Amino acid sequence: MAVTKAVKDKTTDMTRGNPLKQMIWFSIPLIIGNIFQQFYSMVDTIIVGRTIGVQALAAVGSSGALSFFILGFAMGLAGGFAIVVSQRFGAGDNENVRRSVATGAMLSAAFAVALTLLSALSARWLLEVMHTPQDIIDDAWRYLVIIFWGVPATMFYNYISSVIRALGDSKTPLYFLLVASVLNIVLDFVCILNFHMGVAGAAVATIFSQAVSGFLCLIYVGKHFPILRLKKSDWRFDRNFAWYHLRFGIPMAVQNSVIALGAMAVQTILNGFGAIAVAGYTAASKIEQMVSQVMMSFGLTLATYTGQNYGAMKLDRIRDGVKKITIILLLISAAGAVLMILFGRSLTYIFIDAGEQNVEEVVRYSRRYLNVSVCFYPALSAIFIFRSALQGIGNTGIVLVGSAVELICRLVGALILAIPLGYLGVCLAGPFAWAGAAVLFLIIYIRDIRKLSKKFQCGELATAV
Repeated sequence: MAVTKAVKDKTTDMTRGNPLKQMIWFSIPLIIGNIFQQFYSMVDTIIVGRTIGVQALAAVGSSGALSFFILGFAMGLAGGFAIVVSQRFGAGDNENVRRSVATGAMLSAAFAVALTLLSALSARWLLEVMHTPQDIIDDAWRYLVIIFWGVPATMFYNYISSVIRALGDSKTPLYFLLVASVLNIVLDFVCILNFHMGVAGAAVATIFSQAVSGFLCLIYVGKHFPILRLKKSDWRFDRNFAWYHLRFGIPMAVQNSVIALGAMAVQTILNGFGAIAVAGYTAASKIEQMVSQVMMSFGLTLATYTGQNYGAMKLDRIRDGVKKITIILLLISAAGAVLMILFGRSLTYIFIDAGEQNVEEVVRYSRRYLNVSVCFYPALSAIFIFRSALQGIGNTGIVLVGSAVELICRLVGALILAIPLGYLGVCLAGPFAWAGAAVLFLIIYIRDIRKLSKKFQCGELATAV
């Protein structure tokens, strides 16, 4: 089915044209958006650390892995459902684009309710299981339970923005994310400094800002994306079609949560080193995410690109796109490593008040983590490249296997290395997991590309109708 002129104005067909140019221009808004999203997450941490104290910083940090366990699952579902949209759009099948969007929306709503109830009611127990230090567990719970009650807002924004990106528009979600970022910063100061809500204020600001961003996207979509104006018939629930979406959504969701499980295990071991070590690790993790968000942005671009070209059965373009993104991310890995080594110490000071006790100890813990992790940035970039390519071409099973490999490597690394090496062993756990998963994804990508070559030569393509 042909794409209308009105739709072309707001979408990008990535099945033709210069792959490198398309992916760079598509990635730029994603990079800006992800950095801003990370920036206002950092602002939460900075304001908490500098206005409330190191204990509060440790409380927010100790809840990070547990938070991502639930939010990562929600975001993985949203991204997985949108891959089906990109495949149908690449095939020029507008009717099934609409059906896919409606099916994804229904599934997202059901999962949002279930995740909210499950996570909010179990938050305190999970913090206790992770041996969260008693001097920070109350603040950690206050922050976490609000984040969990806001799961529907998080899933709402991520699903709408993922659908828009699946149609080749990476700019629209950025505009509203920028608005949400500014709103989040303002609300941080209002809730924490004016209303004296403590760490709970940072959580309220984050959730409210995400909800606003989601509603703005929805309003804009209704006015400017004719292809997404759903009909009553689009909302008919088809179990087979829903299952096809779950084949993409569940592996990506589980992938995120399994990674979070590994991070929770590492956090449990880290908690044993005390609040100061937790604060230093938290600051370093936030700093590092500025680099990983750039890598992730290109990964999201590659998932959309491969999804559309898979739908159009253009294997040469998939190969070409993966090769060029690999070169870009290797360069970004090198640049990120240099920046972390040169400025990691200075950036850590942003998160803490110079007048606090144990400032230098917090900085020392942060620097140690950064100096270790930068050596493994090429492996981290390889995960984003080959995992995204595999998701785009429909190999969802390997995502689960890769997540399991990453979890095992992280657990083994943390449990074994922390005994002889202490905090340094904890720092090595994540990079050890990156290396294991990267090797697996690279091998499977090479294998699957060869299989696709034979399939496309026979004119075969797995579709969902």
